[in-house]
Amino acid sequence: MATMQVALWVIIFLVALALVFDFMNGFHDAANSIATVVSTGVLRPGQAVIFAAFFNFIAIFIFHLSVAATVGKGIAAPGVVDVYVVFGALCGAITWNVVTWYYGIPSSSSHALIGGIVGAVLAKAGTGALVTSGIVRTVAFIFVSPLLGFVLGSLMMVLVAWVCRRTAPARVDRWFRRLQLVSAGAYSLGHGGNDAQKTIGIIWMLLLATGYASTADTMPPTWTIVSCYAAIGIGTMLGGWRIVKTMGQRITKLKPVGGFCAETGGALTLFIATGLGIPVSTTHTITGAIVGVGSVQRASAVRWGVAGNIVWAWVLTIPASATVAALAYGMSRMLF
Repeated sequence: MATMQVALWVIIFLVALALVFDFMNGFHDAANSIATVVSTGVLRPGQAVIFAAFFNFIAIFIFHLSVAATVGKGIAAPGVVDVYVVFGALCGAITWNVVTWYYGIPSSSSHALIGGIVGAVLAKAGTGALVTSGIVRTVAFIFVSPLLGFVLGSLMMVLVAWVCRRTAPARVDRWFRRLQLVSAGAYSLGHGGNDAQKTIGIIWMLLLATGYASTADTMPPTWTIVSCYAAIGIGTMLGGWRIVKTMGQRITKLKPVGGFCAETGGALTLFIATGLGIPVSTTHTITGAIVGVGSVQRASAVRWGVAGNIVWAWVLTIPASATVAALAYGMSRMLF
């Protein structure tokens, strides 16, 4: 990848902006891992965000940086990325996150970032500068991850119903209040493992483009890894309560057993995607799992109108963030 001479303050500013996005990712997506455990009354909100932030951070010790490699090297062609592209991508992603957080819409921070990269690259060099295979895999998982979450959440619910068919409901409730701590921890682990790596990827992209990292390196600098996991953990700890209500109660009413099944199905989906190096949306995944659990009880248990509004936000995320990113790219040519 060709390098460019850039003032150090620009690099510091863009790294700081990337960490702001990472913080907002945790803040915006906190509901994904804690909404069910809060809505079922297993943990109070303050306990839940600290619990989720802890598991967000310790994912640093568990997952390989395959998602970071996809974002850093698998979306835009080598030599195209520069500070203007990175600035535009981050502005597009942050703007969409702020808009959807304000209106309480569970959208995807992940796809906002991918859309931002795509929009900025298109503004600079056109479609030929995009890596089609990486984008196709990412876009495909907009549909695959909620569908897989739906299937796994449904199967978990059916399996649990069969295993516990002769057990008193009060006893089942007591068991799954404890087990939901395990499933919520697993989902938070998957959230940290997939989402923190997206910011690691864009910082790595920036460092490669400006010569502060070598293309021969198989991993980004350690400080980028630690700072990104810390930023998403802090963002999660401060929480995004507007979205908790939508995720935890407005789609379907959940009991501890339903929360356990949704979180377990969602966590398995995230583990699979992270292992494959595919940046996915934790929002899409847990929404699919919650709908799957609700539909097993009965189709009318799901508020399909709310779910439909969420799907529209998914569809709009990449084009909306790409549009803002393209505009920000043009502005940044005058700023830097």
